[in-house]
Amino acid sequence: MTEVVIAGIGQTEVGEHWDIGLRDLAFLTIQNAVKDSGGLKPQSLFVGNMLAPNLSNQAHLGALLADYAGLLGIEAVTIEAAGASGGAALRQGYLAVASGFVDVALVVGVEKFTDKVGSGVDAALATTGDSDFESIQGMTPAAQAALLMKRYIHEYETPKDAFAGFALTAHANGVANKNAMFRKAIKAETYAKAEMVSDPLNMFDMAPNADGAAALLLTRRELVAEPQHHPLVKIIGSAASSDTLALHDRKDMLYFDTAQISAGKAMKQAGLTLDKINFFEYHDTFGIYAALQLEAVGFAIKGKGWKLAADNEIGLKGKIPCATMGGMKARGFAGGASGVYQAVDAVIQLRGQAEANQIANAKIGLIQSLGGPASTAVSHILQRID
Repeated sequence: MTEVVIAGIGQTEVGEHWDIGLRDLAFLTIQNAVKDSGGLKPQSLFVGNMLAPNLSNQAHLGALLADYAGLLGIEAVTIEAAGASGGAALRQGYLAVASGFVDVALVVGVEKFTDKVGSGVDAALATTGDSDFESIQGMTPAAQAALLMKRYIHEYETPKDAFAGFALTAHANGVANKNAMFRKAIKAETYAKAEMVSDPLNMFDMAPNADGAAALLLTRRELVAEPQHHPLVKIIGSAASSDTLALHDRKDMLYFDTAQISAGKAMKQAGLTLDKINFFEYHDTFGIYAALQLEAVGFAIKGKGWKLAADNEIGLKGKIPCATMGGMKARGFAGGASGVYQAVDAVIQLRGQAEANQIANAKIGLIQSLGGPASTAVSHILQRID
């Protein structure tokens, strides 16, 4: 099969960018990715975005960003899959290059939460659920995650602080990430005293909404200019899966089928088993999501995903390092850009450029993006080319 490599990466700092617009954020990261690739020129642009029509009053981002980046004439479309939008855009870029129809694909994830404040943000986020049966009743993503968390604690009889390890790990790893929104480690006591958002979910159990943009340039290996100043990274597995949009329609709300299906397909494509995965970039918008992903993918049995975090098995020197650059919890949840940030983090690890966060001998990484409570799951497996 065609070897699809990530030849260039770019990212902006995640945070509250009050003084810069959505198109400018995207342009900065496009510039960085093109420069990092050695000047490759894309024929296609796939934009991952979640809420620009609601928050920024702007749709048709493909054409907007292609125009602003001086790429008029190329194919340019927006991909939307709620929080999995960036991962879905990466998959479309991968398929375009793997098919042979596109030589170089540009994948951009971008989101601007600060274009609205207050209840307007909550209303926009609620559109990612089932409007007729969830959102209309006042259900928000945070409230939904809290219900899942409460059910998990009841079902598996876990301690009340069972999910603390996910926040502690993310914030510890975010310290050395210069692009993270929060760069300060927290203690267990800090977690225990955190303000409640929606019982039992507290402010450290969820990622902060933030602005940001990240970009990738994908191409075939033979088109990459020599010499390279870092190891190349290729995509060896890519898969996506969908489930019911409404959480209450599922047979088992505490099992993320899509996480299992998409990761399983990606690993089958790559010809790998879980023991070959060196790190996992999960979708930790909520700690409960991280636990359920660890269980669905197969790193833990049902009801024990939280134990991996509690026992520091997901730390940088643990059994399966996760959120290696701080994840969404410390870096910030940049909506539709999050899946692209995950890929950038993985490439940095595989190139050996993670500095203080570097995992020894990291060769293969799994990244997984979720839309809602795993109504969509997109998984990719990346490998360093030695």
